[in-house]
Amino acid sequence: MGGCPETRSFKGISEFAASPEKVSDYISPLLNFAAEHVPRAKHKETPLYILCTAGMRILPESQQKAILEDLLTDIPVHFDFLFSDSHAEVISGKQEGVYAWIGINFVLGRFEHIEDDDEAVVEVNVPGSESSEAILRKRTAGILDMGGVSTQIAYEVPKTVSFASSQQEEVAKNLLAEFNLGCDAHQTEHVYRVYVATFLGFGGNAARQRYEDRILASTVQKNRLLGKQTGLTPETPYLDPCLPLDIKDEIQQNGQTMFLRGTGDFDLCRETLQPFMNKTNETQTSLNGVYQPPIHFQNSEFYGFSEFYYCTEDVLRMGGDYNAAAFTKAAKDYCATKWSILRERFDRGLYASHADLHRLKYQCFKSAWMFEVFHRGFSFPVNYKNLKTALQVYDKEVQWTLGAILYRTRFLPLRDIQQETFRASHAHWRGFSFVYNHYLFSGCFLVVLLSILLYLLRLRRIHRRTPRSGSAAPLWLEEGLPAQKIAGTL
Repeated sequence: MGGCPETRSFKGISEFAASPEKVSDYISPLLNFAAEHVPRAKHKETPLYILCTAGMRILPESQQKAILEDLLTDIPVHFDFLFSDSHAEVISGKQEGVYAWIGINFVLGRFEHIEDDDEAVVEVNVPGSESSEAILRKRTAGILDMGGVSTQIAYEVPKTVSFASSQQEEVAKNLLAEFNLGCDAHQTEHVYRVYVATFLGFGGNAARQRYEDRILASTVQKNRLLGKQTGLTPETPYLDPCLPLDIKDEIQQNGQTMFLRGTGDFDLCRETLQPFMNKTNETQTSLNGVYQPPIHFQNSEFYGFSEFYYCTEDVLRMGGDYNAAAFTKAAKDYCATKWSILRERFDRGLYASHADLHRLKYQCFKSAWMFEVFHRGFSFPVNYKNLKTALQVYDKEVQWTLGAILYRTRFLPLRDIQQETFRASHAHWRGFSFVYNHYLFSGCFLVVLLSILLYLLRLRRIHRRTPRSGSAAPLWLEEGLPAQKIAGTL
């Protein structure tokens, strides 16, 4: 369940940290919506999952526990969905990334058996398989997602990887997830090994904030050492290569105001941002020196969401198949265009309908940031041709929640689900079962009793109509009616 039909927008349940007893009441409209659209007879066999993400992860464990306990206590009282203690939890960033990866590949049909010879395939050493032989199956797609605060990457690692050190192997264990998406837990054909890494502070807005903090700190220090006034007045602004040409902006922090003017130099902006990648000289590492297993660039495919799509589409109108050379040229031209001209184009509606002035102001910076994260941070070659930036896939917005429900229910068709087992965990289910069976038995008894009474009355009526002097006629014949018709009236 990923949304509610009401017009009001739902806030995260983490905002009820101080009053956890209100959480279940707050999400009741969402559950009522589900209850109305799932057939009543199917409620008891319909799993309900409440999975919490970043907002809940930052709360203290005691507050997380209080919120979950309220949900686990109250929901079974009002709803008959299949809802046990394991169905409500705070998931990790790694789990969220795995679910997103499952969702996109399910929509793309990459978990199906190979039927088309033209379909791209990959050779996989299946984790946990007793056989050392590799298998061929459909190539899965990796995902790149850059939000406002963090950036995430997830992709399948088809081959067994080697590690440069035991320390690197230990780190890799926390970043690699192995799971079975098949219908049988004992079959290994659909066992996947997926690498998932999340980088806080590497989202578009967080990166801009880090960049501005660095500008302010370094400029203040230089002013103090060299006796300059850079950025202290509008007449002596700091020249920012990551802002469009001639735009004026300000940084306000701790009571200080720093004045900026854009120079629109895309190449210089990229160069300025490179130290923010925090790359190391170690092999098989990415942003912040985090371990990253090799990517077979010649036989891979990636989808870029959120900022990857906004950077390419909202202003530059280049969403879809990514081409580094074309993107770089468009970004350079945009950055070098005077702000007055960009504003005029904006007023004429030449950009995407949801592109606002904030997007226009920081498009140059975010284009350079996205480019550096993709090519320098994650080491994708500049001639890489298999990245698609997207908002939707097949006209549907692919959310991690789709992957979550697929993962959580992947073995359900094989399980011998006993309703009594699930009812045992909730007292009201046992009571409902007893009352339901009692009414069913009473109803059946009344039907049988009524049938007997009607049959006896029928016999009595037939007996009265039969002449006393006549021979005894078969009871199923009356006034010459066919036996079939009589049977239908009884």
